[in-house]
Amino acid sequence: MSTNKTLPSRQLEIPRAELSHGGRQIPVLGFGTGVYPPVPGPQIKSAVIQAIEVGYRHFDTAHRYESEEPIGEAVQEALSLGLIQSRDELFITSKLWCGHTHPDLVVPALKKTLRNLQMEWIDLFLIHWPLSCTRDKYDFPIKEDDFLPIDYEGVWGAMEECQKLGLAKCIGVSNFSCKKLKELLSFAKIPPAINQVEVNPFWQQGKLIDLCKANGILVTAYSPLGAVGTVYGSNKILESDVLQEIAGSKRKSIPQVCLRWAYEQGIAVVVKSYNEERMKENLEIFDWNLTEEDHEKIKGIPQSRGATGWFNVCKKGPFKSIEELWDGEL
Repeated sequence: MSTNKTLPSRQLEIPRAELSHGGRQIPVLGFGTGVYPPVPGPQIKSAVIQAIEVGYRHFDTAHRYESEEPIGEAVQEALSLGLIQSRDELFITSKLWCGHTHPDLVVPALKKTLRNLQMEWIDLFLIHWPLSCTRDKYDFPIKEDDFLPIDYEGVWGAMEECQKLGLAKCIGVSNFSCKKLKELLSFAKIPPAINQVEVNPFWQQGKLIDLCKANGILVTAYSPLGAVGTVYGSNKILESDVLQEIAGSKRKSIPQVCLRWAYEQGIAVVVKSYNEERMKENLEIFDWNLTEEDHEKIKGIPQSRGATGWFNVCKKGPFKSIEELWDGEL
């Protein structure tokens, strides 16, 4: 790990997108820390410091990722090293776990997240999944007997309270289908600023992105490279002939093509790599473009959801099939 006390030289600033909540802005390329099984805290801390050094300013965590404390430690070290001058330079997202998706547990859960991060507020707080489980249970996958339906209105009201208290500057959701998002919008006093979902060339989510844009909600893509090496990932993106051909013509890598494609959809992206060279490569997507022909080729890729959320489906739970979980959006 470098201990250079000067800011990294960066040819390109990461563009920012404006959110519907108070005009706050989010860097459109973020650094993800969701790995299963979780990696050791010191490894996460080291990677986050490296990411700050090379230019990342948006960091995505969650209670379940076990990365809140290492991120908090990394931010403190980055401040002491002079890599950043203020916590305000960073955009920090965390998520409410299913064991806390009970109206009276939402604010306490966020306060615990803030203690883990050593922060007074976070930029964005998301409902991780549109379901609940037994109070204060942290198992992953959730045990069959612990699944519960979510009280959407009660939980969202508590999320709104998090924002009113200043504990989260923005609030949003993750893994919400079009149908679930419409239900939430029907009663929300503060609409979600973001819906974080799987988006990549093999699961393009055009309908959901259009719905979100029409309602002032920014989509943030996770698994933009197909979640290689995770509990649900595959290599189909990295092995795609279409993407390989486009990458070759641009003299870019397939991951760069995927990230550029997502950026050109008008969405934000969270990508994770603990390799410093790949961290840098992932940032090099803002000074070139895909052609209309490239977009047509990508549009023709057969579609299939990678992050099916199979671990949230069981006979005793609110979702008894993957089709029910995603409201048929498969």
